[in-house]
Amino acid sequence: MTNNAITIQAFAKINLSLDVKGVLDNGYHIVEMVMQQISLHDNVTLTRSSGDGSLEISLTSTREDLPVDSSNLAYKAAALMAEKFPEIRGTLNIHIDKHIPVAAGMAGGSSNCAAVIHGINQLWNLNLTVAQMNELGAMLGSDVPFCIMGQAAASDNLRDNFAKDEMACHCALATGTGTDLIPLPGLKAYIALSKPSIAVSTAEVYKGIDNEIISIHPDNQALIEGLRNENMEDVHSNMINVLENYTLKVYPSVMYAKDMISTLYSNGPVLMSGSGPTVFAVCSTKEEADGICHAMLPVNKESFSVYTTR
Repeated sequence: MTNNAITIQAFAKINLSLDVKGVLDNGYHIVEMVMQQISLHDNVTLTRSSGDGSLEISLTSTREDLPVDSSNLAYKAAALMAEKFPEIRGTLNIHIDKHIPVAAGMAGGSSNCAAVIHGINQLWNLNLTVAQMNELGAMLGSDVPFCIMGQAAASDNLRDNFAKDEMACHCALATGTGTDLIPLPGLKAYIALSKPSIAVSTAEVYKGIDNEIISIHPDNQALIEGLRNENMEDVHSNMINVLENYTLKVYPSVMYAKDMISTLYSNGPVLMSGSGPTVFAVCSTKEEADGICHAMLPVNKESFSVYTTR
């Protein structure tokens, strides 16, 4: 980090649980879910130059299929920050070194967005708390506040600054539309991830789940107590994602990936993250996660062996 440039590690997330509790009049779903940050991350570098007038934003990426215009959440984050804080002027280049799969149910875009909020906070010395940044992030996307919290706890250029901020954490209970967050002790595990080579629309899945009969729901309080007491039996038995009731039925490649991982590994839960299509296994050793990843790579080239940040 310099006075004019900073690189933020923008971490992915998985859902240890996901329950849908209802639908608001505006169509947004009420959720209750436990989100966990993992080590897989993009690197988002912000470089500023001084100047007068409105902020000029440019965005580049290592992935050619990633939009680099005002439709990108990272760009939107910079524009929102410039709107809220008149002192943000000059030019800002945002470069995303992309490693998190796109449209994967792991909050890759939201994490890039969160990194821009963090980066601007640091480069312009705004001295915002995590809670204050969360309020801004909630205007941009439901996963953004959690990503802000996770980066504050784990990104190399941030964690020392937020060591005493109670909202900096690696794991949280999310309620409401996903932006009401309570920090939790995180899961300590190795994770094998595999993303089928398809995109799944979050809006489609949430709309589709309204017509599904959901017979099994997670007991999130039992899961949380399991995390607090490091009781893995309670954690594992409540790792349930109700969105699987739609996605696994409509997207056979997601079901295939889940079934294949379940066949490879029977010592821990196998779950879909978010609305999919990524599925993951919770492993107790790196060797187990590496083995699953190796077996899944011929099927899904975006397969990874990672670990939870904690």
